[in-house]
Amino acid sequence: MTHLAIDGRAACPCGRVNARGKPLAWADCCGRFVDHWDDTPAPDAESLMRSRYSAFVLHDAQYLLHTWHPRTRPAHLDFDDGVKWLGLTVKHARITGADAAEVEFVARSRVQGRGVRQEERSRFTREDGRWVYVDGDVDGDPH
Repeated sequence: MTHLAIDGRAACPCGRVNARGKPLAWADCCGRFVDHWDDTPAPDAESLMRSRYSAFVLHDAQYLLHTWHPRTRPAHLDFDDGVKWLGLTVKHARITGADAAEVEFVARSRVQGRGVRQEERSRFTREDGRWVYVDGDVDGDPH
């Protein structure tokens, strides 16, 4: 499956803003990690989580699978074309060990006209200098 494209100047789907409250462009935010995974890994767990959210929005299974811990990674991903992602709010990000972190977030979407709120506490680990998603505890409808 081909993932959706996004203009490098478009606002990043993750919703990160600069110091003046203006949305960061895709190329300056998650795009640098998603589009250049081999050269530019996310520097911390929150940045990885945000880039993974953006990859879900764009149906980029390759990036999602590359950034998933091998122990918990699924064999493949299927995307629901009926899901419209509406936004992301990071509630809390914290380091839990030398190479471990958690990020708590809320992702909002619309499925068949119905608003859905998914809250998750995700766990990440750093292996060989790269952060990867391990697993998470989900509240709400994960689609």
